[in-house]
Amino acid sequence: MDGSEIRKLSGGVNQTGVRAHNERLILSMIQRYGEVAGSEIAKQSGLSAQTVSNILRMLEADGFLLRGEPKRGRVGKPSVPMAINPDGALSFGLKIGRRSADLVLMNLAGEVLGASQTTYRYPMPAELMGYLAQGMQDLACDLSDYQRTRLAGIGIAAPYEIWSWTDVLGAPEEFRIWRDIDVAQEIAKISDLALFTENDGTAACRAEHVFGRGRAFGDYAYFFIGSFIGGGVVLNSKVEIGSKKNAGAFGSLRVPGPDGTEVALLDAASLHLLEAAIARDGLDTSGLWRLPQDWSVFEDYIEPWVQTTAAALAHAIRSIGSVMDFEAVLIGGAIPDDVKARVVECTRDELGRLDTRGMVPPSAEVAGVGANARALGAACGPIYAQYFYQ
Repeated sequence: MDGSEIRKLSGGVNQTGVRAHNERLILSMIQRYGEVAGSEIAKQSGLSAQTVSNILRMLEADGFLLRGEPKRGRVGKPSVPMAINPDGALSFGLKIGRRSADLVLMNLAGEVLGASQTTYRYPMPAELMGYLAQGMQDLACDLSDYQRTRLAGIGIAAPYEIWSWTDVLGAPEEFRIWRDIDVAQEIAKISDLALFTENDGTAACRAEHVFGRGRAFGDYAYFFIGSFIGGGVVLNSKVEIGSKKNAGAFGSLRVPGPDGTEVALLDAASLHLLEAAIARDGLDTSGLWRLPQDWSVFEDYIEPWVQTTAAALAHAIRSIGSVMDFEAVLIGGAIPDDVKARVVECTRDELGRLDTRGMVPPSAEVAGVGANARALGAACGPIYAQYFYQ
């Protein structure tokens, strides 16, 4: 366990009646630190050795943990490391984007067992529900009978008030039907699995926090550059959701636009701007949304977009950095890794030119999780809600 790179989890309690708390704590520690012995868990959590031993046995019996090979030290009994059982729980994650939807099947260890994608001009409820129903059936085909019994739920990551983007997407008026859709009711028609919903920016942030570079920071802001830019907030090593599940709605921040007038960040640093520039020249833009990503044919359009995006991001980072003393701002998105790196490098340059007196601006860093962050974060929803600490 490398405490210099991974923030410690602690705070176990030994009283009776709090087993669920301690179970989550221990599962979270093993998930974060990897294979670890009970003695080390007791040391890090403050729980008694007997309490830890009892919980580990119970979690193993319930199928959430696997027992490793005993390791002998110089004195005393050999220690037995415990690890997450990947088949302990499985979940589906659906990302509803403005141009594409992604579905993944993930296990308790965070491994993606299968994935699919569909693209569209704009998402309509009936078509999406059909895609989800067929997609879950297809992805579950190769599961064992035991794995099927461990399916824990469906996580959905979607933009906040998706119907409000009707005009920008060029969608017909009927697209506003999303305002009246009860997603839980629609999902119940195709599956009896538990449903967990989350803002897509928060979901992407959660994926970065669990699988990416978020492990190295306790307090940071996160930007995800998609059709419209969004984000998330992590404080004290915890992803903040917000009272209305819309924390980190950075797309609404006001920044100078390319012509110097004040605009929302989403109107200065989003992929729909790159898409519009390409479309104005009569070119096919569908390649922007397909996985795996190859944007080489769009190179003439990428550099101006990078420059505009970085300038806007620098102003946004200065604004949020003056409110909260973040260690870093992680920048990810539905963009190829090389383009992401260019955006971050240019953002650092732009931030260095701004007046930051009275504050310590957070460092702009490349996020570790790629274009599928929102789908991975969605799949994390059922698992973290039921088994881990978020």
